[in-house]
Amino acid sequence: MHRFFLFLFAISNGISFSSIHAETWILPPADIDIFGQIRTTQAGRTDTLLDIARLYDIGQTEIVLANPTVDRWMPDDGSEVILPSRHIFPRAERKGLVLNLPEMRLYYFPEPKNGEKPIVMTFPMGIGRMDWETPLGISKIIEKKKDPTWTPPESIKKHRIANGEPPLPDVVPPGPDNPLGRHAMRLSIGKGSYLIHGTAKPYGVGMRVSSGCIRLYPEDIENLFDKVPLGTQVNIVNQPIKLGWLLNQLYIELHPPLEEENVKNADYKQIVIATINDFLAEKNSQKNMTVDFEINHQALEQAISDKSGMPILISRIQTQ
Repeated sequence: MHRFFLFLFAISNGISFSSIHAETWILPPADIDIFGQIRTTQAGRTDTLLDIARLYDIGQTEIVLANPTVDRWMPDDGSEVILPSRHIFPRAERKGLVLNLPEMRLYYFPEPKNGEKPIVMTFPMGIGRMDWETPLGISKIIEKKKDPTWTPPESIKKHRIANGEPPLPDVVPPGPDNPLGRHAMRLSIGKGSYLIHGTAKPYGVGMRVSSGCIRLYPEDIENLFDKVPLGTQVNIVNQPIKLGWLLNQLYIELHPPLEEENVKNADYKQIVIATINDFLAEKNSQKNMTVDFEINHQALEQAISDKSGMPILISRIQTQ
């Protein structure tokens, strides 16, 4: 039964410019923690990594981490580009929207309709800068607006003036210059001051560029807008270290921690090891560990060094 999920098939969404490559996946059983697949493509003569990222619904930081030897702005014509489209689920209830800040990725678990298989949808996102952090915690969607106006908060107005930028108007009307894009969903957290919205600057998706709100590619927020009902739970988490089982194989997915945590490399390694030990001590993990299970320390060291944002196999079966 479970082996079916080793060969998951994408359901194409086919919305617009880049969402021809957006994917929806059949939700695996609760004891399988990985979905998706790693693929590759070739850079064209005029492509940048950012062009390829948007085409395949990947964030800027994600594609750069997955391709450290490929020039972001001028990749060689025909060079291979890894598409990091395989993920370990964040450690959170698979319900509603789950947003993992270090990963800069959103997961949506819609309620299945009668007779339909449960699915998961995932999209890259931009998050708040170091001085405008996106808040953690559980909230819900309390409002949805198409073609919203934007009323800049006083704090953002003062910040722009202090940086020598042109002052913002009191209200920004709908249109191509509106930083909220064409769709916005308001969260209950922070007295309703945080949104999940589109953007007039799509190449900032997958980076820390906002004033605390969550930015999605215009085609992704359009895709989600009608699917996410009011009252949907939104769980924002901070998990740079993700672990997951695929049958009896243990995978790790590592992302650079948020800058404000000021985690040094030596500390990060110890945090990773402690997280693995805690994960393996859990009752659910004990069910997946065979008597000859062991950690492949060489693979783990490489994963810690790379922080590639892709699931890496770090277990092996002992040889006789």
